[in-house]
Amino acid sequence: MFSKAWINLAILLLLLALVFDVPALLVISALLLTVVPVAWWWTRNSLKGIVYERVLGERRAFAGEVVKLTVRIANEKLLPLGWLSVEDRWSLALPLQDGEIYPSPSGQMGFFRSAFSVRWFERISRHYWLRCTRRGFYPFGPVRLGSGDIWGLFRRESVLGHLDWLIVFPQVLSLEALGFPPKEPLGEAKAEWRIFEDPSRAVGIRDLRPEDDFRRIHWKASARRQALQVKVFEPTTSRNLVVFLNVATFARHWEGTNPLLLEKVIAVAASVASHSYEERYLVGLLANGSIPHSDQPIKVLPSRRPDQLGRVLEALAAATSFTTSTLESLLLAESPRLPWGATLVVVTAVVTEDLLSALVRLHDVGRRLVLVSLEEEPPDSANLPPGITVRHLPASRLPFDESLLGESGEWEPDLAPPLHFTRGDE
Repeated sequence: MFSKAWINLAILLLLLALVFDVPALLVISALLLTVVPVAWWWTRNSLKGIVYERVLGERRAFAGEVVKLTVRIANEKLLPLGWLSVEDRWSLALPLQDGEIYPSPSGQMGFFRSAFSVRWFERISRHYWLRCTRRGFYPFGPVRLGSGDIWGLFRRESVLGHLDWLIVFPQVLSLEALGFPPKEPLGEAKAEWRIFEDPSRAVGIRDLRPEDDFRRIHWKASARRQALQVKVFEPTTSRNLVVFLNVATFARHWEGTNPLLLEKVIAVAASVASHSYEERYLVGLLANGSIPHSDQPIKVLPSRRPDQLGRVLEALAAATSFTTSTLESLLLAESPRLPWGATLVVVTAVVTEDLLSALVRLHDVGRRLVLVSLEEEPPDSANLPPGITVRHLPASRLPFDESLLGESGEWEPDLAPPLHFTRGDE
């Protein structure tokens, strides 16, 4: 707005005031030559050296918890600011305990507005508390800063694109509270000290025996010794468990989605994964759903990583109702790639004949299977072999807090969440 035209106008008014002896024009010209340039310069430099920072007390929380959020403003220059407006973009699904988030045209995101008066080299901190009302990935930002001169003649705005994320995990309850039997909730377990060999940890070589697999031959050592040698692997007692999650809530997934039922299925899968991790299983997750802005199934393979449970819960927090395939197709396609001794736990809200047929096929080839059904009526297990463990948990009787299981619609961030696992990660 401010240009040379203002200077030319001020000089013209000054000449008119002197020629016609008009004091008012003299005051106006003096104002234009002093206050307006100072206000323009002040506004031009107002947002320089301004640092805006969000500090989340926790980056990961469970549904129902309260997370502290600190907003910090720093003015790292000598020029003070009479006013500084802040318009930060927050999710409407995380209400403030003492404050208000104003709706935006996007519907799912809102604006948190506040104002500050910042002196030279001053730092200001304000604390807020967010209630985690439902699982998901929630972005914070970008933020729009506005400031200007103390007279309010000019205004300058700046957008900071830095994003922060809060991950809200689904509810997790003990399996006994969900209705699983207290003893062997996932079926009869194999001996805890049964010894397997870890193919990723070779500890030596030995002579070839008739029962050895040719894939274990160490060809370089065989060449040196002029006799076939095989690798000897370190023994391990690791047990693998993979949760197969069905995000479809109807027999035909294109018929729609029951959001509340989907949240209960995800919460049961999270509870099974948490229990198995505590029992020192190597836990993985496969789901025929996808994460936001993706069309690929969710896959977190069993791993020894210390943060493995967090990675599984992150995947469940990001899961949407978008179905990439039927669960039976996912089972038959992915089971050959899983460790042979792994326990496959199928968690579903609907049990179809095709799913039962797939379970029978996997059982016939030696897979250990557990079916967890959330249907109101028990699944037709008459045709299932006795080796398949069936757990019937009617969804209407599950003790989850339904106020924390989502609303009538499904929330999905308009940005791809920064997940710590990738498809096919081991």
